[in-house]
Amino acid sequence: METVQKKRNVAILIYDNVEILDFTGPYEVFLTGSNYGQDFHVYTVAEHNHPITALGNLSVNPAYTIHDCPKPDIILIPGGRGVRQEMNNQVLTDWIHSCADEAELILSVCTGALLLAKAVVLEGMKLTTYHLAIEELRQVVPASAEILDNVKYVDNGKIIMSAGVSAGIDMSLYVIGKLHGEERALKTARLMEYDWTPRKHS
Repeated sequence: METVQKKRNVAILIYDNVEILDFTGPYEVFLTGSNYGQDFHVYTVAEHNHPITALGNLSVNPAYTIHDCPKPDIILIPGGRGVRQEMNNQVLTDWIHSCADEAELILSVCTGALLLAKAVVLEGMKLTTYHLAIEELRQVVPASAEILDNVKYVDNGKIIMSAGVSAGIDMSLYVIGKLHGEERALKTARLMEYDWTPRKHS
């Protein structure tokens, strides 16, 4: 049953060479599932205020920077080729770490898991990522973490992680259901004409 509550801020991180569907898929889900903007304020955020160049030379203007964005309730960290550079960007990983203390949910898609590992927020968690990056993730996570292969997403309570690319859509629909009920998630999937079946998380 839904309860009346404030609109949640959904901050979607973008950076150079981010995977396009990793961030646009979840953006679409939260936008479509926002009950005409009443439940989610969805926006992109980057380290700087100049356009970022996603994979395929897609130019995207971030709505905010990490220094001036509305306080996030939900943070989504996408993956992509550029994550290997951003893993060593302490400004970004420090921001993720500080937000993780206060945000309601931290979400990752694909190799965004590598950024979460570098932000030191995965102790004792169950993790997943893009299937071709499992071994890479294994090298940077704490020994207490358990990596799951062949799953769409895994829910640790506050931190929810998905496999690659389109799996971020499945995870985001799951989060809509977690916050606003399964019927809202199913309606969102229908509006998107996305073939989605609710399933228990791993």
